[in-house]
Amino acid sequence: MNNTPNFMTLLNNENLATVIERFPIASDFLANYRLSDIATDRLLQSALEGIEEDILEEFGLEPYDLLLNFSVFLETFSETRADIDGVTSITINGGINKLKQPENISLTISAGEIISIVGPTGSGKSRLLNDIECLAQRDTPTQRQIMINGHELDDTQRFEMDGKLVAQLSQNMNFVMDLTVREFLEMHAKCRLSPNVNDVVEKCFQCANDLAGEKFAADTKVTQLSGGQSRALMIADTAYMSDSPIVLIDEIENAGIDRREAIVLLAKREKIIFVSTHDPLLALNADKRIIIKNGGIHKIIETSAEEQQSLVLIEKLDNELLKLRNHLRSGDLITKELINL
Repeated sequence: MNNTPNFMTLLNNENLATVIERFPIASDFLANYRLSDIATDRLLQSALEGIEEDILEEFGLEPYDLLLNFSVFLETFSETRADIDGVTSITINGGINKLKQPENISLTISAGEIISIVGPTGSGKSRLLNDIECLAQRDTPTQRQIMINGHELDDTQRFEMDGKLVAQLSQNMNFVMDLTVREFLEMHAKCRLSPNVNDVVEKCFQCANDLAGEKFAADTKVTQLSGGQSRALMIADTAYMSDSPIVLIDEIENAGIDRREAIVLLAKREKIIFVSTHDPLLALNADKRIIIKNGGIHKIIETSAEEQQSLVLIEKLDNELLKLRNHLRSGDLITKELINL
């Protein structure tokens, strides 16, 4: 059932200020038509009576045309969001490995689950992430099929979900925009129709600083962030702003952030998480792990109670390594007294 509002009715009954408060991306639509200064304390049709005639003439529009375009614009974004919010599971149906041998698996993962992907370098972990990202339908070299909510996807559905269903955090996060951290987060919040922009921006900023090894300010340029800070910012952004129900993470252990806390944070947001990793701490914190061998899915292991118990020792070792890294960063000498094993 489509629960999106009738936007034509909305625009005919609510003043622009109310519409913009409910759908912040409406401001971008108005800006595209040079209507940023339009009066927002009245209905759109009434507000258009007070603008200069040449503004709409420039775009070859009559007031009703603009009203219709505005309605379609809001409906498109709203429907896309509703479709993505309805994703509760993803199924991976096996294809073939590099030796043309069948994978013979069918794995269904539900919202809130964490799946680690492990295997030697070059074994095909990134290929699996790519298959998930493109919603493969037996049309990639692996011949795998990705199903959503137990259903196959046709080309139209894949196109509509492209870039919206999956958020991917790669090993390298490089920004090219000359924006501050706050400006970057505000832009994302408005594009993603966040109802309380200031609140969600502040929450993302605080979360990113909690994850990052080194704190940064809200007025720091995103191009000045370190690799770890950039990754922390994007993880916080994905957790609190992104509609994408599926998150793909490639080797988060190299990011210089609190990687375990990052995974837990995303899982709490009821997202389906795939993390490609060589880190035993991350691999065993997952609900299941996919073992990749010869370019294919070799087997799937559910994390056992015994493995979960071994995490206590692994976490102790990891904490000691973290202390050593901090001593190195502080310029201390590494002596036997500092190593507590």
